[in-house]
Amino acid sequence: MLNTLSGRFLILTTAFVMLAEVLIFVPSVARYREDYLRARLERAQIASLALLAEDMIDPSLEAELLENAEVFNVVLRRDEARELMLASTLPGPVATTFDLRMSSPWSLIRDAMTRLAEPEDQVIRVIGDPVRMGGLVIEVTMASGPLRASMIDYGRNIFLLSLVISVFTAVLLFLAVRRLMVRPIKGVVGHMASYAAAPEDARTIIEPSAGVTELREAEEALKTMQTHLTHSLKQKERLAQLGGAVARISHDLRNILTTAQLFADRMEMSEDPGVKRAAPKLVNSITRAVNLCESTLAFGKAEEPAPMLMRVVLAELVGEVFDSERLAVGEHDISYGEDIPADMMVRADPEQIYRVLGNLVRNARQAIIASGKPGEIVLEGSENEMEWTIRVQDTGPGLPAKAKELLFQPFASTNRRGGTGLGLAIAAELVRGHGGRLDLERTGPDGTVFAIHLPKGVETLAP
Repeated sequence: MLNTLSGRFLILTTAFVMLAEVLIFVPSVARYREDYLRARLERAQIASLALLAEDMIDPSLEAELLENAEVFNVVLRRDEARELMLASTLPGPVATTFDLRMSSPWSLIRDAMTRLAEPEDQVIRVIGDPVRMGGLVIEVTMASGPLRASMIDYGRNIFLLSLVISVFTAVLLFLAVRRLMVRPIKGVVGHMASYAAAPEDARTIIEPSAGVTELREAEEALKTMQTHLTHSLKQKERLAQLGGAVARISHDLRNILTTAQLFADRMEMSEDPGVKRAAPKLVNSITRAVNLCESTLAFGKAEEPAPMLMRVVLAELVGEVFDSERLAVGEHDISYGEDIPADMMVRADPEQIYRVLGNLVRNARQAIIASGKPGEIVLEGSENEMEWTIRVQDTGPGLPAKAKELLFQPFASTNRRGGTGLGLAIAAELVRGHGGRLDLERTGPDGTVFAIHLPKGVETLAP
């Protein structure tokens, strides 16, 4: 009970209401004490009227008047003359005097708390103004014990009433909080538990229904999150299934390519000059295809393998990429160019950088072919103290806006019929494995430029 929101709210409400009543209790008791003393002054004034009506009264009647007024003596000043109107024997000396004519709220509160803290019965003098212009000043002496007892009874009644009010208020607030807040919160928790049990089931997504604005906003945010998560889980499931299929295909394709590699090795022994020239390139292509299959199998298990870094002559690697691409150009009017220093060497995995450059050049070639216009693809290389930079430029039609938003996301950035959208995602991942980054520098009607940044040190380049 104490660990629940409603239980703690009940306890806090009771405590706060009691605290408010305590703050009210102190001035209430002070006011009660003032009214008590003024009532005694009024009674004493009424008792003294009997003496004014008749100069001499019976001593027994005088004692009865003083007893009814609950005072010992009554002194009334009229016409500048101070007269002892009624008198009896005092049980002790006067301990203190209270003048109600000059009392401030703070002095009344102080005197009331002092009287409650003083258990001894004392004789006190009280001075005040007579009622109905019955004189200038009236003064009485009285016992403090009955006053303190009456104040204690009044305080006890105030405390019990405050307790009843606080408990009643707290119970009402407790029920209201349970209905307006706790029950909707439990409903949200129940929806979350149901969704956690079957996140792929769209029926478990919460439908906002709360009337409280804040809870409604929380439900709407939860619905948005659950919707996105459900879609992501479905996509990941499809990707997992696709990954399994690709892994099986890669396994079988690797076996086929291994057999083709054996035949290509035998072709190198041919005496035909044309075969001798084509055989090394065929062997290199088949070797890269086998490596790609093996990498795909590794990717299906975890991620791209760590790059095997070595010094690579960039111009030679670019030449191999262009040689492979020229075979795929066919009759299309596409020219290839490079602006790379002959002695420029980068520290990279040659197979992985070959795949990155091959993907970028292939995308550029396919974009130019799709435009139906002649085009050019140029690779540039440069370096500074911090990094090597390789730029792939083309004169194609540029990327559409939607493709730029999802550029490096798998299955999302393709704009070609029959494309998978994996090329740029794989290229970006391979470059990140080198501690570098792949950027789209610009794109538009006059062409597109991608830049590969490879660090020279061990620091990873900032995204």
